[in-house]
Order: sequence, then structure tokens, then C-alpha cells
Amino acid sequence: MAKMVIGLSSGSIDKLVGAGVIMSGAAAADMDIEVYVLLTAARAFLKGNEDLDDSYVEYPHLKNEMKAKFSELKMNSWIESFRQVKEMANVKVYICSLAGKMWDGNSMEQYNDLVDGFTGIFQYVEAANEADLHMNL
Repeated sequence: MAKMVIGLSSGSIDKLVGAGVIMSGAAAADMDIEVYVLLTAARAFLKGNEDLDDSYVEYPHLKNEMKAKFSELKMNSWIESFRQVKEMANVKVYICSLAGKMWDGNSMEQYNDLVDGFTGIFQYVEAANEADLHMNL
């Protein structure tokens, strides 16, 4: 089975929603998926942060327009998309231990139910090197 690895370094809503869409496509293609949550993305996976909408990195001036379009198109939130994909495919989500420390998230109990564990950057690099498809968002 083919494997896709995503290095998710941005916790902005536009990047998280995009990751969910990409993961859906990979699941439809019957791929195993590993997501390595880096830098500011780790903040989004902390319990209680799932509904934050304070970050739109690429086009912050379009935040209200993007939110309206997401609503108009009845798009799932990023976390709903991730959960659906985890139900459909073999998906593992790992928090980079350094990123976790950045946000004081040092234990699994501090993260939402999507997170499967902690990892170091070496494991991400190894997985990306061995993957059939590697994306960095």
C-alpha cells in the first residue's frame, strides 16, 4: 500500500482545511497517511483549540470572506475532516516533541483525540524519505 506523509507546520485554518482535503484524496486512493505536526500546527491540536479561528496565514485580509465561503459550501471544520479521514483510512498523527514543548503540550492528555503520539524530527525525516508521496503544508 502506498504511503503519504504530511509535514504540517502551519496551524492556520486555511492550511488545516487544505490538509483535511488532501488527506481525503489520499484515503480515497487507499493510501496510508502519516501527519507530522510541527511548529505552530501543534497549537491547533491542543484540547480546547479545535475551534480557534484566529489564524489565516496565507491571506489574513480574506479571513471573513473565507469563513463565509466555508459556511456557504457547508465545508466541515478541519477537525471534522481529520476525524472522517481517520475513520476511512489508516491515519496516524504525531506531534513533534519540540513543537509540543513550544505550546506547553508535554503529555498526550493535553491533545485532542486525533493525536496518536509524539515523535522527533528524525522520525519525520525518515518517514518523508520513505514515503511514496511527501507534502509540507
